[in-house]
Amino acid sequence: MPQRHILEAFWETRDRGLAVLARDWTDVGRPPPLLLNPGGQPPRLLRQVSPFIYGRRAGYFINGPEIEFIFWPPFYPNLDWEDEEIFVGGDFNGWAKAVGDPAWRLHREIRDGQNYLVLRVAREKCLEGKPVRFKFVTAESRWQELPMEVINRVRDGDYENYLLEPARSGLHVFHFWSEEPHYLLKRAELVWADGDSSETCPVSNSDYLLGLGTDRPLGAQTEPDRTVFTLYAPRATRVSLRIYDDPAGPFNLEVELSRHHDGCWEATLPHNLHGHYYDYHVEGDNFDGTRLFNPRMRILDPYALATVGRTGPGLILDAGRFPVTQSCFMPPAWHDLVMVETHVRDLLAHAAIDLPPVERRGFKGLAKWLRQPDCYLRRLGVNAVELQPVQEFDNEKPADYHWGYMPVNYFAPASAYGTDPARGAQVAEFHELVAALHDAGLAVVLDVVYNHVGEPNHLFSIDKYYYFSCDHEGHLTNWSGCGNDLRTTTPATRRLIIESLVHFVRTFDVDGFRFDLADLVGLATLKEIEGALKAVKPSIILIAEPWSFKGHIGHALRHTGWSSWNDSFREFITQYILGQGNPGGLRFFLTGSPGSIAKWPAQTVNYVQSHDDRAWADRITENSGYRGDSPTPTDVRRHHLLAAILFSALGIPMLAQGQDFLHSKQGVNNTYLRGDLNALDYGRLEQFRSTHEYFSAWIKFRLSPAGRHFRHDGHPPPSYFEFFSVPDSSAGGLLYNAAGTHGPDQLFFAVNPHHFPVTLETGVVPAKEFLQLANHELFDSGGLAEADRYPWRDGQLALPPMSAGLWRRE
Repeated sequence: MPQRHILEAFWETRDRGLAVLARDWTDVGRPPPLLLNPGGQPPRLLRQVSPFIYGRRAGYFINGPEIEFIFWPPFYPNLDWEDEEIFVGGDFNGWAKAVGDPAWRLHREIRDGQNYLVLRVAREKCLEGKPVRFKFVTAESRWQELPMEVINRVRDGDYENYLLEPARSGLHVFHFWSEEPHYLLKRAELVWADGDSSETCPVSNSDYLLGLGTDRPLGAQTEPDRTVFTLYAPRATRVSLRIYDDPAGPFNLEVELSRHHDGCWEATLPHNLHGHYYDYHVEGDNFDGTRLFNPRMRILDPYALATVGRTGPGLILDAGRFPVTQSCFMPPAWHDLVMVETHVRDLLAHAAIDLPPVERRGFKGLAKWLRQPDCYLRRLGVNAVELQPVQEFDNEKPADYHWGYMPVNYFAPASAYGTDPARGAQVAEFHELVAALHDAGLAVVLDVVYNHVGEPNHLFSIDKYYYFSCDHEGHLTNWSGCGNDLRTTTPATRRLIIESLVHFVRTFDVDGFRFDLADLVGLATLKEIEGALKAVKPSIILIAEPWSFKGHIGHALRHTGWSSWNDSFREFITQYILGQGNPGGLRFFLTGSPGSIAKWPAQTVNYVQSHDDRAWADRITENSGYRGDSPTPTDVRRHHLLAAILFSALGIPMLAQGQDFLHSKQGVNNTYLRGDLNALDYGRLEQFRSTHEYFSAWIKFRLSPAGRHFRHDGHPPPSYFEFFSVPDSSAGGLLYNAAGTHGPDQLFFAVNPHHFPVTLETGVVPAKEFLQLANHELFDSGGLAEADRYPWRDGQLALPPMSAGLWRRE
């Protein structure tokens, strides 16, 4: 096989490209024999790139007797690099053995006003004449995935590594300039023309394309006497619009859109077309793996405000006819939140209210039920709900049960939850639902999915590479586990995300968002979202699920205005209640997980169950097969310990729906299509009424003035807490407002998860001044009867097996 001369070439701007040669070019007297296109001319200008600039993309360059490893923070935006130690591990130092070794730690340097982490190593320590692999890794052994900009990647099975090659020191990369600006839709090739040797390499649009965007209004914009349709499709060669009077019938009108220089396609039609339906057909040249245009596909406008279903067509709506929000509802401050994660249909399936079937499965029925005093959400006493996704998702038929985590449109409320999708009833009905939730004193947080999309993938057919992350072969990446990852860094994608979120705040008055797999959305985009939404609603609630199959962003989010789901709390507290924890961990999580994902307590969302995986009742049951549907007395008691710990911990407590009455999924681990297992059985609420009331009492106390020490709104000083433990036990107690700096009252919480009694030494804490409000079965804010209290005398508190208690000093 002949030796290659050009490894890669791509446009960085309209007239400047980057060429990566196969070997160092050391002939100072002449440039490499490169032409632009077969039979073409040499580039207008050809200039060797600084080895250091190459090092930014390659992770290294060779500088005489030294190798400089370079970690450039902008390529790793989700890593809190200022707070973490970064090491280089590879074939030359045993990979994981480098973690913690000072000899392989990178150090901060500033070059040209930019921050870098750099390590200089003698060449002979890494190279022995053959290529070697390496990667960057944190002190916590988190190996950093290669950014898309890397030009020296090598795949080893399921993993990619940097390749350090003796023949490529950094002197093999050139910038080239074209005589005429490059046209995005035109093919370009770089030619190696050296005597009898000829080789061509396509010049990719990747870097140039991903920086493009537009400021034009997008979607279907109605005006009194016209409607303007605008779609951003930067590499399409033809876009047509079809208008329908009947969503199930043939189109009435087909119109060709005109292309603007910025990649937007636009058409203006006379008349305000409110109430009509529309979709697009997009065509383009599929000459490489970064594009897969399909002219036969009916494309739902990404900016459609309503849709008949997952395939469209979109419904044209005049924004001036949207319901007007008149609510004066103010969501609670973050530190005052107590949330429940829930699903529209799970709440309604067995609700004791007379509803026609079409209302029982959607927004209208839930709004009606919320007006009833016996509504489960009212009885529970929380002040915020997190609704599983309500943006248009990909269930095939309206009646099909779906969690909603496969979105196909970000502006349209789910048509499956509307009583008449073809008329756009879901828009007004979702507005009514939000108003009903607010009237019930509940803040509305929407679970949103901006890391991947469902089927059909409309954005994929508009421009695959622009809207989705791809590897160097053009294949979709799949860090979401759902088949694709939205490319949230491109200007038009980021704009789509932000404008759809603002739409839900301004149009429907929602109070916040929980971001699914926020690690894939990325720190830079999350920061921009925060700024945009706080400009619209300063009280906005922002919560991240901070992980993905790629990494974990929780540590970096501490420096932002985001809160994070605390997976460490979930796992530790579950094991703790099973008797397998430790007092240090209990103290850490009760005091708000300081320093890990939380700079202040309200940055941690504390929970042990969400929609994913098994129900908590099934995880902790004594029964075999994870069958918590027939719980043992011990199972019930563990739920009471959970309530006591969850509502005593600083942070934002979150319950899963039905957790307060031991909701079970009968041991099934993944129930995303199992409406029968997810639906709440309110007969079970009556069966386990005492547990439900125990949860509700804790919630009521936490939200009361007396419970304010559980809702600290700032950075608690170390003197705010005093912790007590029991030798050879994980039992412990915590005194809140220990130094008395936050008023004269104090709270004392204690828990023993073991099957044996323990005695907690409380020393100088004056037991006689504390009134016990709760034990493991009862909660009375006025104080328990003497017979229900735990003995606490002479500085010794006797905790029965599997017990928890709360005391208050007034």
